[in-house]
Amino acid sequence: MNRTEWDAYFASLIGDSGTGVPGLAVMAYAGGHEVYRFAGGARRIEGAQTWPMTTDSRFRMASVSKMFTVFTLMELAEAGALSLDEDVSGYLGFRLRHPVYPDVPITLRMLASHTSGLRDGKVYSIPPSVCVQAFFTPGSPYWEDGAHFAPAGQAPGVYFTYCNLNYGLLGTVIEAVTGERFDTYQKNHILRALDCRADYVPGNLSADEFARLGTIYLKLDKQGHWDENGPWQGTIDDFGGIQPQGETLSLQNPYARDVCQSYALSDCRPGTNATIFSPQGGLRLSLEELGHVLNMVLHEGCYAGKQVLQPSSLQAMFRPQWVYDGHNGDTCGQTLLAYGLGEFFVDGTGPARCCRTMAIDLWGHTGQAFGLLSGLFIQPGRGSGFAYVMNGEALAEDDDPRSAGRFSRNYIWEENVMDGLCRLIDGL
Repeated sequence: MNRTEWDAYFASLIGDSGTGVPGLAVMAYAGGHEVYRFAGGARRIEGAQTWPMTTDSRFRMASVSKMFTVFTLMELAEAGALSLDEDVSGYLGFRLRHPVYPDVPITLRMLASHTSGLRDGKVYSIPPSVCVQAFFTPGSPYWEDGAHFAPAGQAPGVYFTYCNLNYGLLGTVIEAVTGERFDTYQKNHILRALDCRADYVPGNLSADEFARLGTIYLKLDKQGHWDENGPWQGTIDDFGGIQPQGETLSLQNPYARDVCQSYALSDCRPGTNATIFSPQGGLRLSLEELGHVLNMVLHEGCYAGKQVLQPSSLQAMFRPQWVYDGHNGDTCGQTLLAYGLGEFFVDGTGPARCCRTMAIDLWGHTGQAFGLLSGLFIQPGRGSGFAYVMNGEALAEDDDPRSAGRFSRNYIWEENVMDGLCRLIDGL
């Protein structure tokens, strides 16, 4: 297929109902260089008025943010500021142990690889004045009857369960060892090195960057009813073009949307609670900036002539820290079978394969929250990779049978986009 045909393919995925999405942007690399990009549809919708999706449109990128938290973690490890295999208690300032496994230290490596024995509960983003110890303290409003600990038989260091709270704790550790707020430190180091003008706080974006901020949508009304033929309903960053006050931020709890109040960041005490920033998913990024990440990863940690991360750090991220053996984890419907540090492996012949017609192995991460679907993946040893972002869904994930993939365990939206991108880079 030529460029015009690929443009037509990706444009066909944009729509106002069914499996269509309001906006889509994709980028592909081959041989270590960008070879294709596309953007179409709308990043923002206000009645009959729309603002176009572009490759520099900015979105809350969901779990693709996790790799930036691990980039920051690895940078600090390279500098000797922390060790991935130290007991996290020493960084947090309180003893963190699973009550069933009190003699097993929980380490940064376990947190980053989701083998910590911790669980999300419904809420994992809490007010800045509260210490993260509240998640693990009986009687606390955030204890949730012990929901943040795995049941017996799922020991730390052995059993995998995807847990966003792990990354809230990693962000808190980053604050503890740097003495700076999580968002500020990351912006001044990893993000600056990658020439990303991203931010966790929409009110702190520059005026130009805020103007490019897109909204994430669902066809879900306030009464909880899906209507694919109804209007798009903004779920997050639906500001109507008016930038929120700087140094304020709302809690981000996709599974408890009633717990999303706004707070002044003046209440932050670095090293006690970074969950307000959502280190697991709250970074407002553009596809253009994800291209900078692809460039850096495909060139062994070097971007624009600067060594951002050592090759050994990237190798650790893209190396299995946990592999499913049939019993040792929750695979999220057979989509997660091997996990590294902020990245996971996709077997080109497995149930989460990304290409219908070819076996293409990939490492990377997807994002899924509030209606957004995103991803960044590389093809090891080939200098190839891709990134994408979609900002809405007209159908209910899981509950509507049309949301299921046709040849994989991925959602149909992911399947359509990733299959196209895999075929594109394989044909170059």
